[in-house]
Amino acid sequence: MSVTRVLSPSAVGAIDDLELAARLIVEGAHTGRHRSPFHGFAAEFSQHRPYRPGDDLKYLDWKILGRTDRLYSRRFRETTNLSAMIVLDASASMDFPVGGGDLTKFKYAVLMAAALAHVIIEQGDAAGLITMSGDRFVYLPPKGGRTHLHAMLTMLARLEPAGAWQLDRVLARGGELLKRRGVMVAVSDFYDATETTYRELRRIGHRGHDVALLQVLSPAEISFPYSGAMEFEHLETAERRFLDAGEAAAGYRRAVSEFLTESRAQAHRDGHDYALLPTDVAPERALRSYLIRRARASAPAAGARSGRR
Repeated sequence: MSVTRVLSPSAVGAIDDLELAARLIVEGAHTGRHRSPFHGFAAEFSQHRPYRPGDDLKYLDWKILGRTDRLYSRRFRETTNLSAMIVLDASASMDFPVGGGDLTKFKYAVLMAAALAHVIIEQGDAAGLITMSGDRFVYLPPKGGRTHLHAMLTMLARLEPAGAWQLDRVLARGGELLKRRGVMVAVSDFYDATETTYRELRRIGHRGHDVALLQVLSPAEISFPYSGAMEFEHLETAERRFLDAGEAAAGYRRAVSEFLTESRAQAHRDGHDYALLPTDVAPERALRSYLIRRARASAPAAGARSGRR
């Protein structure tokens, strides 16, 4: 049994050395012995996958369509290393919960970003990072190698959540930094996502990039375990509001459920990968579950393999 199997999310988050924490998460997820599930298009045929909106129609396999009446895209193995850009939400809304010793959404997101960078770079691919600090971009272009991994982890360790999150601008700039077809992984609570956000994500996908959305929320944001008269403060605007938490609970939970359902549905409609990451799930389990699900989703469908009629 690996060490991280018995570490809670808060215990992993309490490790000051981010490189050590990332390595423990990756080792606990047992991802090091497998090929990364992040793939792109290239010249050498690899396998089939179900067609996603935005896939280039020239890769559609018409023979399988004729046999199975289902749409599959032909996938190709990259002849050069894959580039991945990790987009990290560093807005003030990620600094929740405040106090109490629980792992914040931002710390959890940093741990996941660090672990993903570790996985991608250790398997010979290139990873980059982009976020915002105030009104300026903070980024590292995708590169490979342990020196670059150390630079990414150092940058991640120095980030502090603050201010508002200009998601559309960061996504657009991140897409520009991906010079060739690659993967964009956005790690955020997506509270600020708008139709403009989804339009930008579709644009990135139409340029040939694979898009993955990792939505990080705390259990308290989902369950709203509060009662009685309470004062709530908006983390980005400092606006305060008094309300009866018990009376507001049902409506709040319904609104959050609808928000999460729509976030997932929108991602799937646009052909993007999506995963909800509650911060009470051990990071290595969350990473393992996500990578396994992603790998299975990219595997050839049984019907395509068997050529059933």
